[in-house]
Amino acid sequence: MTTLVVGASGATGRMLVAQLLERGETVKAIVRTPGVFNDAITNHTGFSEIQASVHDLTDAEMQQHVTGCDACVSCLGHTLSLKGIYGAPRRLVTDTTRRLCDAIQTTDSGKIVKFVLMNTAGNSNRDLNEPISFAQKCVIGLLRLLLPPHVDNEQAADYLRTRIGQNHQFIEWAVVRPDSLLNEDEVSEYEIHPSPTRSAIFNAGQTSRINVGHFMAELVTDDETWNKWKGQMPVIYNKT
Repeated sequence: MTTLVVGASGATGRMLVAQLLERGETVKAIVRTPGVFNDAITNHTGFSEIQASVHDLTDAEMQQHVTGCDACVSCLGHTLSLKGIYGAPRRLVTDTTRRLCDAIQTTDSGKIVKFVLMNTAGNSNRDLNEPISFAQKCVIGLLRLLLPPHVDNEQAADYLRTRIGQNHQFIEWAVVRPDSLLNEDEVSEYEIHPSPTRSAIFNAGQTSRINVGHFMAELVTDDETWNKWKGQMPVIYNKT
């Protein structure tokens, strides 16, 4: 199988790329800055690096990159700086999700392509009417006003839920929602839930980036895992 990874140079994207290559998959990684991967990945026969800013790619280039892919995974996120949070492009994740889905449809390969979107536990799955406390609703309302990246995450997931839906001809999707991210060197035990089991605002859990990469690689490569979670927004926590 061949997987296109956008946001591959980020902390979680690098973990995902390594996990996929360990499984013998072919990986095409779009990276803005070269030299972020170690020699083991760079020299891997199944790895190819596309040096580009994803929002600068033309539609034709996007279509070229998704052609032949069995899965697309977005690990895109906004840089935690004033420019990254409030500068352009404010809809980086949403626009890239839409354009990748458009490219998949345009290729008309005749096969279903998996689309995995990394998101956040602070974003609710409105298909399930997940219960949220009044206090958390107030905080989320403020985040929508003050932090454009939160709105971007919501709209990207909503695009898959409402525009692609559950019975698309060419695309199946899953939105992975980690809670507070931390760095660990090894994959550890983790739990997957259909909805948050704790408040992402007032009682946040923890999720290591390498565990997120592991779970997303499982979604891409394991049919049983995919069939269990496709069309859903699973939440991942480190097991305590």
